[in-house]
Amino acid sequence: MPAALAADVLAIVAFVSIGRRNHDEAVDASGVVGTAAPFLLALGLGWLVLRLWQRPTSTEWALGLWAITLTLGMVLRKVVWDDGTATAFVIVASVVLFVLFVGWRSAFTWWQGRRTND
Repeated sequence: MPAALAADVLAIVAFVSIGRRNHDEAVDASGVVGTAAPFLLALGLGWLVLRLWQRPTSTEWALGLWAITLTLGMVLRKVVWDDGTATAFVIVASVVLFVLFVGWRSAFTWWQGRRTND
C-alpha cells in the first residue's frame, strides 16, 4: 500500500513539475508543492473515500481515484488557492492524470500476470 500511494503522489509531482517547466516556471520545491497541493489533498481524500489501501493496484478503482483527484483538485485550486482552471489545463490534467493513475496500475497488473505464468 505505501508503494501504491507513493506512485500516485509521484504521478502528481511529475505532472506538476513538467507543467511548470513547460510554462517557464520555477521547478523548485516550494513552487511544485504549491501547485501540487490541491491535487495531493484531493488524492488523499480519494484514497480515504475509496479505501484504496484495500485494493491499491485495481485499475477499476483507479478510475474513481482519478475522478475524485481531478474534480476536487480543480475545485480546491480555484476556490482555496485562487488559481486558474482554464479549459486547456483541465483537459491536459484529465488526460495526464488518467494515463498516470491507470497506467502504472495496468503495467503492474500485466507484470504480475507475466510473473505468475512463468
